[in-house]
Amino acid sequence: MILGLDVLVFLALLSLAASFVNGALGYGYSSLSTPLAILVVVNRIINPVYVGVEACTNTVMLGVSGKANIKATFRRVLPVIAALIPGVIIGSLVLSFVTPAWARLLVYALILPLILLQAAGLRRPIKSERAAGLPLGLGTGLLYSITTISGPPIALFWNNQGLPKNEFKAAIAQVRIAESYVTCLSYYFLGLFTVTSFQLFTYIAPPVLLGIPLGYFIVKRLNLETFRRMCMSFDAWIVGYGLAVVIGSLFGLLNVGYAIWATVIGIDLVLLRRFFRQRRMIAPKIAEGAGGLEPPESLVGPARATSAGSSDSKVEKA
Repeated sequence: MILGLDVLVFLALLSLAASFVNGALGYGYSSLSTPLAILVVVNRIINPVYVGVEACTNTVMLGVSGKANIKATFRRVLPVIAALIPGVIIGSLVLSFVTPAWARLLVYALILPLILLQAAGLRRPIKSERAAGLPLGLGTGLLYSITTISGPPIALFWNNQGLPKNEFKAAIAQVRIAESYVTCLSYYFLGLFTVTSFQLFTYIAPPVLLGIPLGYFIVKRLNLETFRRMCMSFDAWIVGYGLAVVIGSLFGLLNVGYAIWATVIGIDLVLLRRFFRQRRMIAPKIAEGAGGLEPPESLVGPARATSAGSSDSKVEKA
């Protein structure tokens, strides 16, 4: 498979942007890059590249998570990691047989509702977390091995459980390092790594060396939750567009596809408006309780810039 210089430059820039987001949030590389990449390269070629890149990036993210945060979340992530292994194996087999167009449809149809649910900020803490972790792990393994995307469901789950920011990143890093390593092995035994994949790796991997540290340091100067929310909006719009295109190519229903895309944009704009309205309403109360100083992290959502449980509870009450 011969790719033009324009495609290679596009994939390299896409990798830089996605790794910047990953460095800032602790996840998001594949969920931002894959929906766009599969418009120009088929899943069977690009998936092994992104899995290899993520095996490296997830190792780095786990390293910067801190031993204390890893230790605090290790037992909680074990059920998810144990269940994702069979999911990865099954999903890898599906990827090796499914046609590219149907693979694209699976990617967009599976992750779009997860992105919108995450954007909606729904939170219903699950009491039986260990039991819920098993189906989550199985589904995540399937989703990741077919699409290389797992950030939205994992983030939705740990956000739902109200983990503090640093523990949230540590939990995600542990799950994602396990899924990327297991998927690499699964792809290898199925023969999905090709010469083209290794060639693409040389263009896609180097920008990550700049993107991750850049995102990690710059996000400290930004409001994390606002940045996260804008990334989700971009993701939702891109996935909606991809879904519209693939529906048009598979079923000849381009008008229906664009109607779905317009609906996705409308839903996201409503959710985005609600997000900023909630921030305006809550910010003065938090600022008043903190002596007039607004905290740098989000006032809406579970991931907070707190290191102690008591601080979390104060923000929740406010």
